[in-house]
Amino acid sequence: QVQVVESGGGLVEPGGSLRLSCAASVSESTFNFNTMEWYRQAPGKQRELIGTISSSGSTNFADSVKGRFTISRGNAKNTVYLQMNRLKPEDTAVYYCAAEGIAWRDSTPTAGRWWGQGTQVTVAS
Repeated sequence: QVQVVESGGGLVEPGGSLRLSCAASVSESTFNFNTMEWYRQAPGKQRELIGTISSSGSTNFADSVKGRFTISRGNAKNTVYLQMNRLKPEDTAVYYCAAEGIAWRDSTPTAGRWWGQGTQVTVAS
């Protein structure tokens, strides 16, 4: 019902920057997010919540990325960006975006969390 698409991953050298995009869209419905969330999962590790942005624009970050990563809202509805600076090899992971909110179709609300397919970020020389 809600499609979430991430983009912008790739290979970057240590100390470099990368910006990921996340867009949540719906067909034949409307969607209002409460929170857009960024997760990452490194090989052999559990998925980790690294940052969130609320519909009001407030953000929170995990200690592992605080001060290096920021999240902002795009001009398009239900679009957010994850700006990653001073990247380290340990930031290498698949990055996922999740949209938590309510989708409306024919006056019927559906609350949920919808996930994107993930985008690979590799930090290496």
